[in-house]
Amino acid sequence: MLHELILTFHGLGEPPGSIGEAERDVWVPVEWLEAILDAPPGRGVGVAFDDGNASDVEHALPMLAERGVAARFFPVTGRIGAAGYLGVEDIARLSAAGMRIGSHGLHHRDWRTLADDELHEELAVSRRALAEIVGAEVTEAACPFGSYDRRVLRALRAAGYRRVFTSDGGAHASGAWPSSRTTVNGSRPLADWLALARADASPTRDPARLAKRLVKRLR
Repeated sequence: MLHELILTFHGLGEPPGSIGEAERDVWVPVEWLEAILDAPPGRGVGVAFDDGNASDVEHALPMLAERGVAARFFPVTGRIGAAGYLGVEDIARLSAAGMRIGSHGLHHRDWRTLADDELHEELAVSRRALAEIVGAEVTEAACPFGSYDRRVLRALRAAGYRRVFTSDGGAHASGAWPSSRTTVNGSRPLADWLALARADASPTRDPARLAKRLVKRLR
């Protein structure tokens, strides 16, 4: 069985002043992405970008295009066009360049905390907005804060998503529902991320991590 390991980026470069302290750790130097892409990545290792920060087009897209690498981008649709975030034209440009566009929700809220009608709005409205921009069906979503449970997974299926990405860490079977991802952050040195990128994707054997995934999917 083939497996995937997806490294998730958020912002690249110096975070703007509007970014809270809790989020600053997931903003990493531009050079980190370049180094990871040139590792070279091992078999089954891919990259994704959450939140829809302007650095996705300013820094990430040129690097990806130059190397012929396709990545996934999950913008928050309620932030489209806001200062520091992707605009409609930016998202269309990413899609035209062969990047896969998915939803990260409408307002970057924890989906587990929302009432059913609010959750439906987050999933359905964001999906429709992105589909209009890219001119194609949007079938993938990434959970804000990596937070989900059985109810959220059911709502995602009902809203028409065929694949959902978490932040549980480690590898997963290709095409799995849900699929785990590993968030690149500044708490670990670049050398650790390079080693991870160079390694082939392999099944997660960490009992604690597996247990946490199971609890999330059953709660």
